[in-house]
Amino acid sequence: MVSRETSRPQYQGYLWASASIVLVSVAQLLMKWGMGQLPPLALAEMPGVLATLQAHPAPLFCVAAGVVCYALSLACWMGVLHFLPLHHAYSLLSLSYALVCLAAVTLPWFSETLTLAKISGIALILVGVHLIHAAPAPREEASD
Repeated sequence: MVSRETSRPQYQGYLWASASIVLVSVAQLLMKWGMGQLPPLALAEMPGVLATLQAHPAPLFCVAAGVVCYALSLACWMGVLHFLPLHHAYSLLSLSYALVCLAAVTLPWFSETLTLAKISGIALILVGVHLIHAAPAPREEASD
């Protein structure tokens, strides 16, 4: 007997996962850039904070867009959980760490460098995800 869980097309889960990973990575990059453009904020001086934020609309927009990307990523994540087993779904989230790292060293406005440690970390993430997804699925015992 084929279970309902295994009869669902897993490719849909991987499409949802891809969207979630990209959105959460974009969210991180937008919020990092936006926060990096804002001057330090002293919450004790609330009127000054509001004036500072109003004087920097582009960074504030990027931070807000990052929050929206997080919300959209969460919506996609619900699709992932619908179609994929949890151990596959959750391991895919780590791909966003590798993606953000690669984007941060590639995009010039982050000015991050690629080091052997970062390359090794990305490689370990990719190998780990591969190992989790390459493991054979457990067999279900036939019931009489």
